[in-house]
Amino acid sequence: MGKNKLKKFSEVEQMKCVFQYPFRVLEEQGFPMRGQWNREYFHNDNPIVLELGCGKGEYTVGLAERFPDKNFIGIDIKGARIWSGARQVTDRNIQNAAFLRTSIELIPFFFAPGEVDEIWITFPDPQMKKVNKRLTGTRFMNLYRKVMKPDGIVHLKTDSPFLYKYTGLMTALNRLKMVADTADLYASPEGAGDILGIRTFYEQQWLDRGLTIKYIAWHLDHDTVLAEPDEEIEPDTYRSFSRGELQMPDML
Repeated sequence: MGKNKLKKFSEVEQMKCVFQYPFRVLEEQGFPMRGQWNREYFHNDNPIVLELGCGKGEYTVGLAERFPDKNFIGIDIKGARIWSGARQVTDRNIQNAAFLRTSIELIPFFFAPGEVDEIWITFPDPQMKKVNKRLTGTRFMNLYRKVMKPDGIVHLKTDSPFLYKYTGLMTALNRLKMVADTADLYASPEGAGDILGIRTFYEQQWLDRGLTIKYIAWHLDHDTVLAEPDEEIEPDTYRSFSRGELQMPDML
C-alpha cells in the first residue's frame, strides 16, 4: 500500500465527520448513534439523505452546500475515496454532511427504521450478470425499506443504458410512483435544476466521451411485495469496472 493511501487512512481516522466501525463491534455493541443522527451529530431535525457508493463524495458535498435544510451522509467502503469529500467537509466547516465507511448491506446497523428520507445512487456498477448485487434491484429495495420513511425517494443517476432500462422495468412492474425519468438528463428540463447539475469527476469524463446521463427517481413504499422483471435487456457495449476505469471499445 502506497504512503499516500496510508496517509489518507490515517487522516480519515481523525476526522470527526467520518464514522467507521468494524463489523465485530457492530454485532457486539451496535452503533451508538443509530436512530440519533439528528440529535447527536447534526443537532437539528432536518431530513437525512444518503449517497450510496459515494466515491470521492462530490455529490454529498455538493448537495450539502446547496441544501442547508437537509443532512447528507456519503457511504462507501473505500477510506481513500472518502478522504477527498471528508477533507472538503472539514476544511469548509460544512455542518450538514458526514461520511460513513461501511458496506451498503450494513446500513440497517447504522440507521433506525424511518430515519432516512432519501437515497441517492450515483453511477454504480450496473452488475449486468448479478441482479442480487444491483443497487436498484429488489434485494436492495427491501434493504432500503429497513431504514427509509414510507414513500421515501430513491434517486439514480447512471451512464449505463442497461441499468437505466432495468430500473425502469423494476419500478413499472412494481407500480412504484415515479418522480422523474429521463434518458438524457442534460438535454431535458430536469437537467437544468441545481440538484441534478452536480457533476462528479468521472461523470464529466463520460460526458466528454459522448455518453448520455440517465436519471430516474421514485417513491419506495413499504407495502408492495416486490418482484423482479424477467425481460431480456441488451447489455452495455462498455463496462465501468470501477469509478476510475472506463472501457469503451466501440466508442473510442
